[in-house]
Order: sequence, then structure tokens, then C-alpha cells
Amino acid sequence: MNQLKEKINVRYIGTLAACIIAALLIGAVLMVLTGFNPVEAYSAMIEGSLGSPRFIGNTLEKAMTLCLLGLATAIGAKGGLFNVGGEGQLFFGALVSTMIGLWCSNLPTVVVLVLAFIGAVVVGGIYAWIPAMLKVKLGVSEVITTIMLNTVAIKVCTYLVNGPWVAQTKGISKGTEYLSDTIRFAKLIESSNLSTGFIGGAVVTFFIWYVMKMTSTGLRIKVTGENERFARFAGLPSSKLMIGSMVASGAICGFVGLMMVYGYQGQMSQAVSNEFYFDGMLVAMIMNYNPIGIIIMSFFFAIMSVGAAYMDMMVGVSTQIYDIIFSIIIFLMAAEKGINTWLEHKKLQKKARKELK
Repeated sequence: MNQLKEKINVRYIGTLAACIIAALLIGAVLMVLTGFNPVEAYSAMIEGSLGSPRFIGNTLEKAMTLCLLGLATAIGAKGGLFNVGGEGQLFFGALVSTMIGLWCSNLPTVVVLVLAFIGAVVVGGIYAWIPAMLKVKLGVSEVITTIMLNTVAIKVCTYLVNGPWVAQTKGISKGTEYLSDTIRFAKLIESSNLSTGFIGGAVVTFFIWYVMKMTSTGLRIKVTGENERFARFAGLPSSKLMIGSMVASGAICGFVGLMMVYGYQGQMSQAVSNEFYFDGMLVAMIMNYNPIGIIIMSFFFAIMSVGAAYMDMMVGVSTQIYDIIFSIIIFLMAAEKGINTWLEHKKLQKKARKELK
């Protein structure tokens, strides 16, 4: 098993830390230029995410969402397919699990939850299976198909929850009826978004990490993703592994949809997700699809995301500063490989000149 453990890339971690610090400094400069105190603003951000049990609960819930969606991206990418359609898979998972909860509310709670779980992961997996098959069998780019299928899923779900399945109860905003409290996840911290769904998410996270890092299946997926032709010549069922990793990615996204509606949201609406998958996808890309890195970075971005709202309320700094910092980190990390290559080239040139003297 030790052979499966990746060595810590000290240079990459150092570069990432430098990028984060640079992004925070740029954010501070922007605050100063617009008349705000960055120390006060960042202090409010930390307080708004970690300053009380309620804030900590909201941060943990956000971190789990980013973590699971980041891991969903990582599984697909490790298998050689880039799943950009997680948002649509999440929407369908949320819709199916919600309707199962509404239509089967007379059944025992355990039965409803099991059926909702099965429905969410199956529909998410199937919706990811479609672009995977098109890629493996016909060579159609999964990036294009998943982006297009995102729009289809979101529009279909929006039509259903605002039309045929819209709530008939007065006082409920656009969306379905609310799920019964008896089948929803219980609160772990009162007045926060954190529910017992977090425990299920933690179990799923551990399972994904174990499969990816500690099993032969994870190794086969990794080999297939890195070199599909070599995997095929080595006798691995590369097509099945690619499709399986994509289906697993979609199933996880569907599960996240269930967590949202059975957790703090309580209903299916067109606002069930505000492009959460793309945030998770970017977290995964920043951490090179490393599961442990995704877990850690999800918590960091959750602190900033949740704390940004409190910072806006207390200091007046717009929450857009979080998006700016996030974007700068992504930009700098995207340039990381090129910068390191350039620095290495300069180092070799300097060494060569010394040897010629």
C-alpha cells in the first residue's frame, strides 16, 4: 500500500501558500483603495466563519459541500474524463430525492431516506453515464456534452418546480412543498445549516479517499486516466474504468443534491445550487485532484465564503472580494507550472554560464 501513497510535493505546497498570500494581499490593497481597513475586514471574515457555534456549523456545511463536489471532479479526472456537468447532476439528484420524500412521506423515515438516496445517486450517475458513453464509444468531447447537459437539467428542473410540481401551500416561495420535518436531517448545531447529513457526507468522503488511495481499483483508475492506451495494452478494462469513474462522479453530485434538500434547504427550488459544483471543481483543480488536499482546501474556501457575508454586514466590504481572491488564486495556480518551468530554465542557464567561466 505504501507504493500508492503520493509523496508530498513541497514545491507545489510552497507555491500554493505563496499564491494564497499574494491573493489576500491583493484583496487587502483593493480594500485600502476603496476606503476599508483590511485588518478589520479579514478579522470580520474569520469571526463570521469561526466566531460562534452557529458560524462554525455553517462553515462545516459549506466545506462538506465543496469537498464532496471536489472529490466528484477528482474521480472523473483521475479516470480520464473531465466532468463539467456536476451542476446538472446535482439538480436532478435534488429533484428526484425531493419528490420521493414528498410522494412517499407516509412510509417509515428510514425507508424514505433509503429510497431518496438510491434515487439521487442513480439519477446523478445515469446523467453522467450519457456523456461518458458518448466519449468512449464515439469520441465526443465530454466537456462539451456535460456543459450542454447542465443547461438541460437546470431548465427541466426549473420548469417542474415552478410549474407542475410547484407548492400549492400559500406563503411558500417558488419551488416544491417543504419536506416533512420527520424525514429531514436533524440539526447538529441549532440555528446553523449543519445537519446530520454532514455525518453521511463524512462517510462518503472517507470511502472515496479509501478507494482512490488504498485500493487496486483506485490504482487502475489512475493508470487509465494518465495513459489510456497503456492501460488498454496492459489488459485493464480502460473503457469500463473511464465510464465507471464518470458514473461515480455523477452519483456523488446527486448525493450532494439530496444533502441540500434534506438538510438546511428543505425543498427543491431553482436556487438549490448557486454554481456550487464549479466552486468544488476549481478546488479540486487547485489541489491537483488530491483527496486530502481537496478536504483541506475546501475548509479554507468555506471559511472565506461564509465569512464574506458577515464581513459585508459588519464592515461593508462586498462579498465580491471573496470571488476576487478565489479567482486570483486560480489564476496564479494555473500559471504555476509555467512559472516554475521558467525559473528552472533560468537556474540551468545560470549554472551553465558558471561552468563555462
